[in-house]
Amino acid sequence: MGKKKWLSIQQTVWIALGLCLGLIFGLIMPEFFYTPLNLIATIYMSSLKMMIFPLVFCSLLTGIMGIGSIAKTGKIGLYSLLWFTATTLFASTLGLFLPGLLHLGVGARIVATDVKVDAVEFKSLLGTLENIIPSNPIAAFSEGNMLQVLSFSIIMGLACLSLKEKAEPFVKLCTSIHDISIFIVSKIMLFTPIGVFACMATVMYSNGIKTVLQLGQVMLALYITFALYALIVYGGIVRLVGKIPVGKFFSSIAPASLNAFSTCSSNATLPLSIECAVESLDVPEEIASLTLPLGATINMDAVSILMSFMISFFAAALGIPLTLDTMITVLAANTLLSIGTPGVPGGAIAAFAALAPMAGLPINQILGVYISVNTLADMGATTVNVIGDIACATAISKQLEKKNG
Repeated sequence: MGKKKWLSIQQTVWIALGLCLGLIFGLIMPEFFYTPLNLIATIYMSSLKMMIFPLVFCSLLTGIMGIGSIAKTGKIGLYSLLWFTATTLFASTLGLFLPGLLHLGVGARIVATDVKVDAVEFKSLLGTLENIIPSNPIAAFSEGNMLQVLSFSIIMGLACLSLKEKAEPFVKLCTSIHDISIFIVSKIMLFTPIGVFACMATVMYSNGIKTVLQLGQVMLALYITFALYALIVYGGIVRLVGKIPVGKFFSSIAPASLNAFSTCSSNATLPLSIECAVESLDVPEEIASLTLPLGATINMDAVSILMSFMISFFAAALGIPLTLDTMITVLAANTLLSIGTPGVPGGAIAAFAALAPMAGLPINQILGVYISVNTLADMGATTVNVIGDIACATAISKQLEKKNG
């Protein structure tokens, strides 16, 4: 067994241990532990987020330069978009119909609340495209608009690819920033078990065992759906298209999956996702650098499942029928809203606040219940999204290798 493989296994074990201990300790810990653990969790998350945008920008730019062809770059980007859009639509459909088949929500009692959240503005496809190009790239970075950062990175990368020698000094600078970012992230990852422990403990303390038990049936059905979706859809993709054994794939991405589960952030997990794809699954760095940041932004399959799932659950609980027209509207809106959902903890709450009224649901009555389970559900959803990102990168890598071979 190689040294890198052994270190990866050790890292996975330590992260899993931190996750389990955090889960148990969060349910029994005294109140005075919450503040220091929340501080540790915040520092850990901030440390990862600190490097996201320089890493994404430089990874994309150097990745495009590594691909060496505008046509090939466009092909990888197009393949990624097709993969992510198709799986998101399928996930949204599954989440909408499955609760009805299982009769979830029938007879449930929903207590009205006064919780209010600003809903995400629902935009048409044209509206989404209008905002994809940043009028101010600096603002896109400072405001954390990942979709605009991605588009700016791709534009700059394609420009550098066209200018070749003239752009070489800038490319060398970005390569240096990329290497520095990777070095810093690798050092942060040494503290991942502690960060995961703190994140998990604070999440469980905030929600408590009572919340988990009250909505246990829904959470159990949702997590079974997540697990089956990841195993069948993503496992099938990497086995049939990527030609990689399913067991090897899931064991290789365990560090990224566990980090995603505890942090509820696909963006914060991005550095680890790239590391797992490149080091453990032999995905070329130029492909991983393009598909994984794109996936962390637009691949929200599990968020689609979650929002459709909860729409169907609340409709059954409140006795509100979902007509065919309503379901088609929800599916279309859910796909677009999922793509626009930030890859950060709680990013789905505002999107759900926009989606629920489209299904005729009284948002102020149900939002409090949704928020109470959002973090617990988001943990599983983020994990599945990260798995999907890496599965897509693996499949595209194999497809291009086959065509070029």
